[in-house]
Amino acid sequence: MGANAQTTVPKYSALTVLPAASMNISAGTGIPVFASTVTRDAAFGGANKVLAEGQTCYLESTNVVQFYDGAAWATVGPAAASGLVLITTQTIGSAVSSVPVTGVFSSTYDNYKIVVSGGVGSTANTGLNVTFGATTSGYNYGYSYYSSGVVGGAGATSTSSFTGIGEFNTNLLMLNFEAINPNLAKHTYVMGGVAYNMSNFNARGAYQGVLPNTTQYTAFTITPSTGTLTGGTIRVYGYQNS
Repeated sequence: MGANAQTTVPKYSALTVLPAASMNISAGTGIPVFASTVTRDAAFGGANKVLAEGQTCYLESTNVVQFYDGAAWATVGPAAASGLVLITTQTIGSAVSSVPVTGVFSSTYDNYKIVVSGGVGSTANTGLNVTFGATTSGYNYGYSYYSSGVVGGAGATSTSSFTGIGEFNTNLLMLNFEAINPNLAKHTYVMGGVAYNMSNFNARGAYQGVLPNTTQYTAFTITPSTGTLTGGTIRVYGYQNS
């Protein structure tokens, strides 16, 4: 048990001495601290203080604060960590030819997920390209696809971007990929899905790419192969490292 942990909740009668030790525990914690639910329940039972709605305590066993709701104990914090954390939300402007997203990659997370939803493009069935930082060369990528009963694939090396990692038409934008190691001094990898000729949805597949340098990136840019983008939301998530 910690220095502030209690095993009982004192109950005082009128005109009795109030021990300094009890006052010190109260002043040091603000609420009763118990090693576990077992000591909590024992302390609030029997001749000790009767539970009342709104009573609070802290449990060392799980590092949470609880309150009594009149029927049972409920936990108020801390919240359990999520495996996927929203880092930023950015709205795409009107008729823009590129969209930089800055300050999103850091040492807090090793891996990231980037999703674009909503919005439209100025032309039909046009690819979306992604670059990291100021790097405009050395991108390698490949994709496989299924189209009208035929399986195919394509790719390129030493290009100026991860070309065609997403697509847009005059009805929507489509970009959904994961970035591995962008802020580490390691090669940066991307993995996502592809959907070419979205008007007919007749080509769907998987996309992978690598940027083989050790630059530690903090930003990326989305650029249409031709035309412009209007509206839509970019969301960047980080995967918890543990």
